[in-house]
Amino acid sequence: MPNGLNVKKFSATHEFQNLHQVNKERINDFVRGHFYGHNDFDPDKTLYFFTAGRYEYRNKGVDMFIESLARLNHRLKAAGSDMTVVAFIIMPAQTTSLAVEALKGQAVLKSLHDTVSSIEKNIGKKLFERSLAWHEGQNPPDETGLLTAEDKVLLRRRLFAMKRSNLPPIVTHNMVNDQEDPILNQIRRCQLFNHPTDRVKVVFHPEFLSSGNPVLPMDYDDFVRGTHLGVFSSYYEPWGYTPAECTVMGVPSITTNLSGFGCYMEELIENAQDYGIYIVDRRMKGVDDSVNQLTEYMFDFVGKSRRQRINQRNRTERLSDLLDWKRMGMEYVKARQLALRRAYPASFEGDEEPGFFDGTEIKISRPLSAPGSPRDRSGMMTPGDFASLQEGREGLSTEDYIAWKLP
Repeated sequence: MPNGLNVKKFSATHEFQNLHQVNKERINDFVRGHFYGHNDFDPDKTLYFFTAGRYEYRNKGVDMFIESLARLNHRLKAAGSDMTVVAFIIMPAQTTSLAVEALKGQAVLKSLHDTVSSIEKNIGKKLFERSLAWHEGQNPPDETGLLTAEDKVLLRRRLFAMKRSNLPPIVTHNMVNDQEDPILNQIRRCQLFNHPTDRVKVVFHPEFLSSGNPVLPMDYDDFVRGTHLGVFSSYYEPWGYTPAECTVMGVPSITTNLSGFGCYMEELIENAQDYGIYIVDRRMKGVDDSVNQLTEYMFDFVGKSRRQRINQRNRTERLSDLLDWKRMGMEYVKARQLALRRAYPASFEGDEEPGFFDGTEIKISRPLSAPGSPRDRSGMMTPGDFASLQEGREGLSTEDYIAWKLP
């Protein structure tokens, strides 16, 4: 059965793109601290992928995700790409404490930021005073004497603190059983060690996100809004709330046809990729083929321009109303009606069983900003048009429930 969300809780209408930018900058701050000494990649050319959920290594498809990241890393290096992918794995595991390296990275970043802010304030004050004292015929104020010897010494101390002889850590915590952890062991097998030459970096955060965390002080909703792509390559998922939450927040996601959400979207939308819903075939393909398909989806996403990603987020957010309980709640009503008809057929003699699940619903076609689909030559619909069509077809007088009329 499809499950819904309280869309009003996540709704940000025209503000969701701004929220993405604000929260992405907060993730940028974490990345700058975590990778201090190896910040050799441009934040404007960095994409944030993530997976999250319970620690179910195979069910949640983490094994497939990590293997795909390794193949994506190889393809990006072979293509000479200047894009960088930082992949977050957010899954609670047994830990003893936060890792010293993770804490040190954020402390070093804060010290550098405070020092530069102080120097910037002093320079601004001196430049302002010099500008006030300027008279016609004099040379305009320049940079001479703005940076004092004391400022240079203080800045040099911060730069020396940024030196690092080891690679950035993969995990932000000290694990209870580091040697036997499945995620860490596969990262080691795939050799995703956050080397400077790697185009894919990995951060394993074995704890649920919280704004009170000293390393990554963000709530889950804010973190998701700041990312670019959610990857949920589940081997088994009755429904799958994580990609649904990404959708209502305007974040594209990758799911599979072994999850309820993936199957629902595959049936409802004719070209789900155009709406930022990528569906990996794990039902009919072998493991290696599925991993290659996931890698291809991520590689294509990395190749998108900033404008293309913005357009895709707009289309993804447009699907929000399809996941609201106001619509999804009717699926339970339909299921109950169907169960009653089949359990007590005598009570419904003479009534034809409605085609609740016969696949006759109209699929949402490609968005207007994408080429038309050859399978739908009658025109194009947005989710809003689709809902209006259903409502008019059933003669409903309310917008509370968009579904087929029940007997």
